[in-house]
Amino acid sequence: MVRNIGFFLFLSFLAVVYIYNGHLAEKKIKDINRSARELRELQYEYKTIKSELMFKTKQSEVVKAVEPLGLKELVVPPMKLKDSMPL
Repeated sequence: MVRNIGFFLFLSFLAVVYIYNGHLAEKKIKDINRSARELRELQYEYKTIKSELMFKTKQSEVVKAVEPLGLKELVVPPMKLKDSMPL
């Protein structure tokens, strides 16, 4: 029994390393799952904000937004000015 104490210590050390490795792997898996969940939430938020921005930048929505400022949509197209001085 005394002659094999080194071998038993080695086996104990291997068992501790094996248990530690299992805990470390579980922690990494939890971190990866949490990151994936956060990424999914951020993707949903991005898509929501993008769709709101697309809606707010439509011409009809811009007209509604600037109406209280006294700005109105042009009915006639802008006129092009000609330069009367030759180069």
